[in-house]
Amino acid sequence: MTKVQGIAFTEFGSADVLHPTDIDVPEPGPGQVRIEVRAAGVNPLDHKIRAGSMNAVFPVQLPHVPGVEASGVVESVGEGVTGLAVGDEVFGPTVSGAYAPLALAEAAKLAVKPGSLGFPEAAALPIATETAYRALEALGVQPGQTLIVHGAAGGVGSMAVQFAVTRGLRVVGTASEANHEHLRALGAIPVSYGAGLVDRVREAAPEGVDAALDTTGLSESLAASVELTGGKDRVLTIADPVTAGEYGVAFSSGGGKDGYRGEPAFAEALALQAEGVLEVAVHQAYPLAEAADAQRASEAGHLRGKIVLLP
Repeated sequence: MTKVQGIAFTEFGSADVLHPTDIDVPEPGPGQVRIEVRAAGVNPLDHKIRAGSMNAVFPVQLPHVPGVEASGVVESVGEGVTGLAVGDEVFGPTVSGAYAPLALAEAAKLAVKPGSLGFPEAAALPIATETAYRALEALGVQPGQTLIVHGAAGGVGSMAVQFAVTRGLRVVGTASEANHEHLRALGAIPVSYGAGLVDRVREAAPEGVDAALDTTGLSESLAASVELTGGKDRVLTIADPVTAGEYGVAFSSGGGKDGYRGEPAFAEALALQAEGVLEVAVHQAYPLAEAADAQRASEAGHLRGKIVLLP
């Protein structure tokens, strides 16, 4: 069994529990490939698992290597894999921790990385694009409608904005002031968080708001969304099932009954990328050894795009 040095934690806690650790990387099983990780995405799920707050719904065995998405080069191919070969450049979700030089992935869930897309940008795509695609599909938004996206400058938010704009929707995005110009460049109307949010949105979108996508889990975002859309049935959050339950709005976490939508999501993103109209924002790239700092930055929020790690 191959041993590599990755990042792991042996107890739940703050980012301080993350340490370089020698880990075993098993051979790829049927339908799997092993990839040499060139970049790994850092997601809110990572620090929630590390803190122990996801144990009820996402239990992990310790020591645990974080990371659920990566880009890299196929290094080994398991039985029954077709369409991918050693040396192919790919991106997608991983089945072993991506905070490592090598990781396993289901071949069927990977996409081939075009040469025009860098590895850091490719690593920022899988979770963000799949989540944004699935959320917009669940909301049933149509061209000509108005969508509000809370946390619009982050990884999922910025992808949702771009998918929605290119599908012909009007998009209002909430974000900190520092990210307003970024949202305008993506085609959204930016508004600030805080007191008076509902009034600012109504001024920005006098035609009204048809649906709301929340990536923040903030009570003020969900309360404003219910008020702006006139009900709970056109509001969806991906951030916090507890807060979603308090406001009676939909929560989507992917997989299970929600269904995994990676294939059409990646196809749409890559089509936009081929047209030269997709912006994949990487907030910052950290060396793998600085994974603790990367997770601290992720927890602090107010990101423009995704944080990635470079082994």
